[in-house]
Amino acid sequence: MTSLEKANAAVAALEDKKADNIEVLNVSEQTSLGDYFVIASCQSTVQVRACADEVEEQLDKAGIVVLHKEGYSTGSWILMDYGDVVVHVMQQEIREFYGIERLWDDAGTAKRADFAEE
Repeated sequence: MTSLEKANAAVAALEDKKADNIEVLNVSEQTSLGDYFVIASCQSTVQVRACADEVEEQLDKAGIVVLHKEGYSTGSWILMDYGDVVVHVMQQEIREFYGIERLWDDAGTAKRADFAEE
Protein backbone atom coordinates (compact mmCIF):
# COMPACT_ATOMS: atom_id res chain seq x y z
CA MET A 1 0.00 0.00 0.00
CA THR A 2 1.41 3.39 -0.97
CA SER A 3 1.56 6.28 1.47
CA LEU A 4 -1.27 7.99 -0.43
CA GLU A 5 -3.43 4.87 -0.12
CA LYS A 6 -2.69 4.75 3.62
CA ALA A 7 -3.65 8.41 3.98
CA ASN A 8 -6.86 7.81 2.04
CA ALA A 9 -7.70 4.76 4.18
CA ALA A 10 -7.19 6.84 7.33
CA VAL A 11 -9.44 9.58 5.93
CA ALA A 12 -12.16 7.04 5.10
CA ALA A 13 -12.02 5.66 8.65
CA LEU A 14 -12.23 9.16 10.11
CA GLU A 15 -15.19 9.99 7.87
CA ASP A 16 -16.94 6.82 9.07
CA LYS A 17 -16.72 8.11 12.65
CA LYS A 18 -17.88 11.60 11.65
CA ALA A 19 -14.63 13.45 12.32
CA ASP A 20 -14.69 17.11 11.27
CA ASN A 21 -12.41 19.24 9.12
CA ILE A 22 -10.27 16.37 7.85
CA GLU A 23 -7.17 17.57 6.04
CA VAL A 24 -4.27 15.79 4.46
CA LEU A 25 -0.96 17.64 4.27
CA ASN A 26 1.68 16.49 1.82
CA VAL A 27 4.84 17.06 3.88
CA SER A 28 7.16 14.90 1.78
CA GLU A 29 9.16 17.92 0.57
CA GLN A 30 9.43 19.54 4.03
CA THR A 31 10.44 16.69 6.33
CA SER A 32 11.66 13.13 6.58
CA LEU A 33 8.98 12.43 9.21
CA GLY A 34 6.68 11.08 6.53
CA ASP A 35 4.89 11.80 3.31
CA TYR A 36 1.47 12.79 4.65
CA PHE A 37 -0.05 14.16 7.83
CA VAL A 38 -3.75 13.41 8.25
CA ILE A 39 -5.42 15.83 10.67
CA ALA A 40 -8.98 15.57 11.98
CA SER A 41 -11.07 17.32 14.62
CA CYS A 42 -13.55 15.77 17.04
CA GLN A 43 -16.06 17.12 19.53
CA SER A 44 -15.15 14.99 22.57
CA THR A 45 -12.55 12.65 24.00
CA VAL A 46 -14.92 9.76 23.30
CA GLN A 47 -15.05 10.68 19.61
CA VAL A 48 -11.27 11.22 19.45
CA ARG A 49 -10.70 7.69 20.79
CA ALA A 50 -13.40 6.20 18.55
CA CYS A 51 -11.83 7.80 15.48
CA ALA A 52 -8.34 6.63 16.42
CA ASP A 53 -9.66 3.13 17.07
CA GLU A 54 -11.35 3.07 13.66
CA VAL A 55 -8.21 4.24 11.85
CA GLU A 56 -6.16 1.58 13.62
CA GLU A 57 -8.72 -1.14 12.92
CA GLN A 58 -9.13 -0.30 9.23
CA LEU A 59 -5.40 -0.01 8.56
CA ASP A 60 -4.75 -3.19 10.56
CA LYS A 61 -7.23 -5.01 8.29
CA ALA A 62 -5.13 -3.83 5.35
CA GLY A 63 -2.01 -5.24 7.01
CA ILE A 64 -0.67 -1.87 8.15
CA VAL A 65 0.33 -1.80 11.82
CA VAL A 66 0.69 1.42 13.79
CA LEU A 67 4.36 1.90 14.70
CA HIS A 68 3.73 4.29 17.56
CA LYS A 69 0.65 5.77 19.20
CA GLU A 70 0.48 8.38 21.93
CA GLY A 71 -2.13 10.47 23.68
CA TYR A 72 -4.77 7.76 23.89
CA SER A 73 -5.12 7.93 27.68
CA THR A 74 -6.01 11.63 27.68
CA GLY A 75 -8.02 11.49 24.46
CA SER A 76 -7.55 15.14 23.59
CA TRP A 77 -4.90 14.55 20.89
CA ILE A 78 -3.97 11.12 19.61
CA LEU A 79 -0.99 10.80 17.31
CA MET A 80 -0.62 7.62 15.26
CA ASP A 81 2.62 7.01 13.39
CA TYR A 82 2.46 4.71 10.37
CA GLY A 83 5.94 5.58 9.15
CA ASP A 84 5.15 7.47 5.97
CA VAL A 85 1.75 8.66 7.26
CA VAL A 86 1.14 10.36 10.60
CA VAL A 87 -2.47 10.69 11.79
CA HIS A 88 -3.44 13.42 14.26
CA VAL A 89 -6.91 13.09 15.80
CA MET A 90 -7.71 15.91 18.21
CA GLN A 91 -10.42 17.84 19.92
CA GLN A 92 -11.32 20.99 18.01
CA GLU A 93 -10.07 23.34 20.75
CA ILE A 94 -6.69 21.61 20.86
CA ARG A 95 -6.38 21.80 17.08
CA GLU A 96 -7.17 25.50 17.08
CA PHE A 97 -4.66 26.15 19.87
CA TYR A 98 -1.71 24.29 18.31
CA GLY A 99 -2.49 25.08 14.67
CA ILE A 100 -0.51 22.26 13.07
CA GLU A 101 -1.52 23.47 9.63
CA ARG A 102 0.19 26.81 10.28
CA LEU A 103 3.44 25.00 11.10
CA TRP A 104 3.36 23.33 7.70
CA ASP A 105 2.23 26.28 5.54
CA ASP A 106 4.34 25.15 2.60
CA ALA A 107 2.78 21.69 2.54
CA GLY A 108 0.22 20.97 -0.13
CA THR A 109 -3.23 20.47 1.40
CA ALA A 110 -6.20 18.74 -0.11
CA LYS A 111 -9.31 16.87 0.81
CA ARG A 112 -9.24 13.17 -0.02
CA ALA A 113 -11.37 13.64 -3.13
CA ASP A 114 -8.79 16.09 -4.53
CA PHE A 115 -6.00 13.51 -4.61
CA ALA A 116 -4.93 12.04 -7.90
CA GLU A 117 -3.22 8.68 -7.91
CA GLU A 118 0.54 9.02 -7.61
